[in-house]
Amino acid sequence: MTAKIAAIALFVAILAGCSRSPAPPDGRWEGVYETKGTIVAARVEILDGGMVRLSAPYVSNAANASPERREQIRASLAGGLSAGWAYVKPRRFEFDGRIFRKPGGIAPQMEWNAHERVLSIVLYIGTQPSFRVPVHQVEEFSDDPFEPAHSQFF
Repeated sequence: MTAKIAAIALFVAILAGCSRSPAPPDGRWEGVYETKGTIVAARVEILDGGMVRLSAPYVSNAANASPERREQIRASLAGGLSAGWAYVKPRRFEFDGRIFRKPGGIAPQMEWNAHERVLSIVLYIGTQPSFRVPVHQVEEFSDDPFEPAHSQFF
């Protein structure tokens, strides 16, 4: 009887160990994305316990913008990101070790490559296909993620 109870306890412990969700990477992440038509400034903070603060303001009609106008757009996005960050509320996401999804959702919101330590935000803008905005881990957020020391253009 004792062996049977021990076997059941071991089985329950194994199941409990398998049912734990992997912990998301905690820390601060920041990045920018720029193509001919779209400009994005992004910030992510993953808190202990898996709560996520995420903001990614963008402009999607910059295809015909002059270089001066693009600079104004970058400054506006960076300023808005910094000024609005205090108002970004933490949200819970489901995390399977690689993909972050809204609770009960299907569409990926972020992707984590643990081997390369790369986090990407998946953006869905209008009817365009989704695209990824890679963000890099930072100690502190910058006031201007477009500055060369902080940005990684794709």
